[in-house]
Amino acid sequence: MKSRTNMLAGNAIKSIIVFALPIMFSSLLQYNYALVDNIIVGRYVSTDALAAVGNTGAINSFIIGAALGLTSGFTIPVAHAFGAGDRRKVAHYAGSSIVVAFIIGCVIVVTAHILSKPLLRLIGTPDSIIDLSAAYVNILYFGVPFQMLSNNFTAISRAVGESRKPLYFFTVSVFVNFCLDLLFVRQFGWGVEGAAAATLISHMTAAALTGYYIIKINPDVEIEKSDLKLDVRTGWEQVKLGIPVSLQFTITSVGSMCLQSAVNSFGANVIAGFTAAGRVENLTNLPMSALGVATQTFVGQNYGAKNYGRITKSVKSIFLLDLGVSVAMSLTLFIIGEPMVKLFMTEQNPAILAAAHRYILAICQCYSMVAVLFVLRNTLQGLGFTYANMIAGAGELAGRILIAFVFTPLIGFSAVCYAAPAAWLLADIPLALIYLSKHKKFKQLAKENASE
Repeated sequence: MKSRTNMLAGNAIKSIIVFALPIMFSSLLQYNYALVDNIIVGRYVSTDALAAVGNTGAINSFIIGAALGLTSGFTIPVAHAFGAGDRRKVAHYAGSSIVVAFIIGCVIVVTAHILSKPLLRLIGTPDSIIDLSAAYVNILYFGVPFQMLSNNFTAISRAVGESRKPLYFFTVSVFVNFCLDLLFVRQFGWGVEGAAAATLISHMTAAALTGYYIIKINPDVEIEKSDLKLDVRTGWEQVKLGIPVSLQFTITSVGSMCLQSAVNSFGANVIAGFTAAGRVENLTNLPMSALGVATQTFVGQNYGAKNYGRITKSVKSIFLLDLGVSVAMSLTLFIIGEPMVKLFMTEQNPAILAAAHRYILAICQCYSMVAVLFVLRNTLQGLGFTYANMIAGAGELAGRILIAFVFTPLIGFSAVCYAAPAAWLLADIPLALIYLSKHKKFKQLAKENASE
């Protein structure tokens, strides 16, 4: 019980930071699945293999990101029920989310295998790497149900204020991934298929560990056998919350695939440089992402407890905190960016390094916009207004399409480097307008509660 963070009382910012730190390290560990695959494949297979694995990023976001987006919506009612102090509803919603996550995960496995090769052709994957890309993702997609389960179990844990335990479980799974990557790729020579198999087994490990903790150990989630039976009404209620979040990932990923098609036109070296720099950039936005997830839990629990005043006062401070973190992460990315890109290569390739440098420089200049995105999107998601995610995703899609099909033909690769900032800006604008309209409502509710 002591490890659970109290979001309903005390210093809100301190609680959010304490809660966010394990999330950040957990995300770092989860991120290492892709990072380790990229580094080991790049060093021990070939540049084409690195480009092939990196080329699948947009498609993976489209399929796997959409699946994991659903689980973010499934557990919003768990946080609301926990804030309201209704333990029976906590268990009911948690059990339902587990069942629904597994069923949908199995459906996605079949769909993903049907779509993988057509999607790779759609984004203009070069013939030299398309078979490698397909071999990698077709093994990886068998892990979707396990990814959905582990993310769902983790989201349940966070919804009741426990963010530390998942960190331990992901530490184990990443260690498994790293060891198996070296064994399958370096020792057995299985190439990209070996990297994918290692990641699949590590996802299974994470699902088993997080599931055992939630179902058997966590004292705040007392799931009974009856809670693990499909309840169509409850399941549909959770799916309705998850669909907009999933669509946000899907819409954003469509934009990323459009952008990837533009990157692919520049050849394998630029694809590899863009991939490596993107992996490093994703690493440095983890602190902002973790604060966003912590904000969602904080807002969700306090919404359930009807602490509207605590929500409106704290979000301002969270916003300023995240902006400060974005400045620090911009400097960090600028300093460590190129040295980390070199880890992906056994021999330095000037073309790869040049592409990576241009991308990193563009992101460093605009990182504050993604901080705004994380705060606003997760605040609205915690309140249950998940439709805002879909609207933000549409803004991101518009930004990436404009860059891919309008500005890249005119400006070249420099335009590609500013695609993410353009997407963030066009997502921030509608999110800010939605948040301001909801902010007025909750300020009024806070006044009414105070006068009672």
